[in-house]
Amino acid sequence: METGAIPVDDLAGPFDLQATVESGQTYLWDRADGGMYATDAAHGGSEWYETVVPPVEGVSDERAVVRVRQVDGRLEWEATTDAVPLLTHLLRLDDDLDAVRAGTPDLAVLDRAFERYRGLRLVRDPPFGCLVSFICSAQMRVSRIHGMQTDMAAAFGDPVTFDGGTYHAFPTPEQLADRTEGELRDLSLGYRAPYVRRTAEMVATGEADPAAAAAMPYEEAREHLQRFVGVGEKVADCVLLFSLDFLEAVPLDTWIRSAIADHFPDCDRGSYAETSRAIRERLGGRYAGYAQTYLFHHLRTGGE
Repeated sequence: METGAIPVDDLAGPFDLQATVESGQTYLWDRADGGMYATDAAHGGSEWYETVVPPVEGVSDERAVVRVRQVDGRLEWEATTDAVPLLTHLLRLDDDLDAVRAGTPDLAVLDRAFERYRGLRLVRDPPFGCLVSFICSAQMRVSRIHGMQTDMAAAFGDPVTFDGGTYHAFPTPEQLADRTEGELRDLSLGYRAPYVRRTAEMVATGEADPAAAAAMPYEEAREHLQRFVGVGEKVADCVLLFSLDFLEAVPLDTWIRSAIADHFPDCDRGSYAETSRAIRERLGGRYAGYAQTYLFHHLRTGGE
C-alpha cells in the first residue's frame, strides 16, 4: 500500500472533495461510511471516498484502488499505486478554479452557487463507466443511480483486495455484455437493462467507442455518443462533460431547464440543440459546463 497527501493550498484555487464527488456528476465513487449522497454535499470530505480505477492512458497502466479524504487542509490518500497522478486526473486537481470562475459570467445566481459550493470541481470519470451511469440516470434520484452502479460492480465486476478489504471494479464492457437482460433487471435497472447490455456489447465488439468522441468537435462528439442505445442528447452531454473534457457542454436536465425558465428565459429556443447552444453562450462558452454543474448542485439542494 502506498500513502501520501496533497496540500490543498498547492492547487490552483480551492477544492472541496465532498462537493465534487457528491454533486451528481459521478456515480463511480463510494463512501466508506455508507453515507454517499445521504447528506448535503458541502464543505466536507473527511470521510474516506473510494473507487477502483481502470488503466488510464497516459496516467496509469494498471487498475488501481484509490482512497482519499480531505482533512486539515490536505487530501490524504491510500492506494495500490502512486495516487497523485490518478487523483489529479479524476478530480481535475490541475484545473485553475479561479480562472474558471473568472471565465463565467457575473450573474447573481451563479455568484450564490459558486460561493455556496466553493471548491467544487468537475470530475473526469472513465468513459465506459460514465456512459453506463448516465444511461441509468433517467428519472432517477442521484442516490438510486449510485446504487445501481455499486450493485453492478458487486455482482459482475472483478473483486480487488486492498489493505485487508475487498473492493469491486466497475464491470468491463465484456463483463456486462455477457450478462442477460434478466440479470440486469434483477439489479432494478428496469427498462434500462437492455440499453446497458446493448451498449456494453457495442463497446466490447468494437462497434463503437465512447472515448473516440474526445477527438471530435463538440457537436460531432455529441452525435457520436448518441449511437449508443439509450443515449440521447442530455446523456451524451453528461458523458462529454464528466468524462471527455468538453467543459463547454451543458446537459439540459430538469434542474437546468428550471434555471433557464427562472433566470434565462430568452435561452429557451424550443429544441434541445438550440437551447443548449444559447445557454452555453450565456454561461460563458468555454467553462459553461462548470457553471452548469454549480447551478445543478445549488438548485438540487434547495439553494434558490
